Amino acid sequence: MSGSTPPQPPPQAAAALLTTARAEPAAVSGTAVPGAAVSGAAVRGAVVVKQARALRPAGLAATNARRGLWLAVSVGILAVCCLLSIAVGTKNLSPATIWDAFAHYTGTTDQSIVRDLRVPRTVLAVLVGAALGISGAVIQAVTRNPLADTQVLGINAGAGLFVVIAIGLLGLSSITAYVWFAFAGVVVAMVLVYALAAVGRGPATPVRLLLAGVALGAVLEGIASGVRLIRPRAFYYLRFWDVGALTGRGWDVIRAVAPFVVAGLVLALLVARSLNTVALGEDLARSLGASLGRTRAGAVLSVTLLAGAATAAVGPIGFVGLMVPHVARWITGPDQRWIFAYTLVGGPVLLLAADVLGRLVLRPGELQAGIVTAFVGAPVLIWLVRRRSASAL
Repeated sequence: MSGSTPPQPPPQAAAALLTTARAEPAAVSGTAVPGAAVSGAAVRGAVVVKQARALRPAGLAATNARRGLWLAVSVGILAVCCLLSIAVGTKNLSPATIWDAFAHYTGTTDQSIVRDLRVPRTVLAVLVGAALGISGAVIQAVTRNPLADTQVLGINAGAGLFVVIAIGLLGLSSITAYVWFAFAGVVVAMVLVYALAAVGRGPATPVRLLLAGVALGAVLEGIASGVRLIRPRAFYYLRFWDVGALTGRGWDVIRAVAPFVVAGLVLALLVARSLNTVALGEDLARSLGASLGRTRAGAVLSVTLLAGAATAAVGPIGFVGLMVPHVARWITGPDQRWIFAYTLVGGPVLLLAADVLGRLVLRPGELQAGIVTAFVGAPVLIWLVRRRSASAL
């Protein structure tokens, strides 16, 4: 290395390094390094780590306190959305009626509506919202693509097609059976999207991934529509599923998908710290001791569990994983651990809000949650694509 002073790391890189590096490499501490020569990337990474620690902001504790405060506010908003989801519908229910449904259950019609219809619907919205939000955040972190989302990249369409095949052609009617087809569809869609984006010269850039995902999603959704037209009776009990609906889902669906959602969320939180180094580039991540193969494998498995379970339960709902991580990133900065924490709360908030809004706009009927999120998410996607700085988010 030359004797010139290394360039100062940008604030975002410094902040991310502060969250991921616990010990300086031997090249910085002065310890002799065994083997041949230390790679240039490792030395540069060690220097950047040392500089990042020197640049540790004095107000880091205040920043974390602010993040924690807004996270607590977000949890409060989630609680309000849950209450509205139980109270608002074709027939509005008072807080006293909701309380009596749990504390003094007598089997009245209103109490049955609360316990048998709206509470399961609300719980499922929380699970699915968290699954879709975190899966989008994981994809954006792994691919370093701010436009990534399970819907935009065609992943939901892949899961949906395999579920349609399982129900329409194989005659499976239990979610415990066709949820496995949803997992397979997620994997197939991810492989196809990357293969299409990598065709030709150059790497799979964010824009190429976006175009490949949109094209693949359209093809897969067209095939799924054809299967539904051939076997319409097989999908009668899952009507509105293809547009993303929380209607008519009971505790049996929740029991079937909850273990997979919880496993996917835990796995995503476990790889969050490693994803901070992935965001800095492969060479620097390796110099900091990150296992890229293990991190990516954990991320892919997490997305498979989350996107597959969510699609099997309620159908393909898009744009939750696109919008919520962006909002979280604007509030917290580049630390994936805080982004995941906010997304874990923000995903259910968005889906519950969309579900409640859908009940109000067509009252006494309702607009499905997947349609509402599409109305909101499509303009957001267009805005992100048009932003010159989107690749830097």
